[in-house]
Amino acid sequence: MKPELLYLLLTAILTGLLWIPVVIGYVKTRGPLTEENYKTPPTSPLPNWVTRANRAHVNAVENFAPFAAVVLVAQLSGVSTAATINCAAVYFFARLAHAIVHISGFGKFRARTVLFTIAWVAFIWYAIVVLMHAA
Repeated sequence: MKPELLYLLLTAILTGLLWIPVVIGYVKTRGPLTEENYKTPPTSPLPNWVTRANRAHVNAVENFAPFAAVVLVAQLSGVSTAATINCAAVYFFARLAHAIVHISGFGKFRARTVLFTIAWVAFIWYAIVVLMHAA
């Protein structure tokens, strides 16, 4: 498996697992989901970390599709360079760190924003490399 596809797979796994802290937080706070709670969700407030976990998951989902599209287009076009490998690795590790920082609340807005920006720059750089080689 090419390294870019490995990092795409790891990013997919990360994105697919980020809902777990949200569910754990809901169950710890409000108890198991019942038929009554499903019809009328409880209004008790959730801890801040649960809200952050949900936002981290949503953010990961929103950013996964563009990254996946670029990686797949590169693979279909036969574009694989040191730059694409490094961009895929940076993207994955920045998204992993972003999720950890976001859920934990460590570093607050600044660290989260820096990590998001690092991942975004890696994605844009990857896309530019693919455009330059595929054009």
